[in-house]
Amino acid sequence: MHKNTICLWFDKDAEEAARFYAATFPDSRVTAVHHAPADYPSGKAGDVLTVEFAVAGIPCLGLNGGPAFPHTAAFSFQIATDDQEETDSYWNAIVGNGGAENACGWCQDRWGVSWQITPRVLTEALAAGGAEARRAFEAMMTMGKIDVAAIEAARRG
Repeated sequence: MHKNTICLWFDKDAEEAARFYAATFPDSRVTAVHHAPADYPSGKAGDVLTVEFAVAGIPCLGLNGGPAFPHTAAFSFQIATDDQEETDSYWNAIVGNGGAENACGWCQDRWGVSWQITPRVLTEALAAGGAEARRAFEAMMTMGKIDVAAIEAARRG
């Protein structure tokens, strides 16, 4: 067992979400599915209670705890991408599977989990500071999905 594991509360679809993440992102997998040994407030004995999985190498636990605590953008996974093709691939997988587009490279999957699909060129531009960072930041603020070519153009001025 890992010293630190992210626990994500789901209404009832933790296993479905974990399997989607495992199929979508590299170095991701479902490692265990645990069933409730007895009835509990949001389920019955035998229902899937928790799912152990990893997203891009990060250990997670999905808990089917019921509708009491929906996801918010206060927590998000940030996935670094190398180019527009990879950015499009992850963005389209999340949004195209019942998710929603948000601003500045953020989207939300159909379970309400927020994702930042962030090209490395954007991160590098922001880290550069100065006028380059300002131009890249201003370009990003106009985007939903990040446009790598537009960020590169903004970096150059």
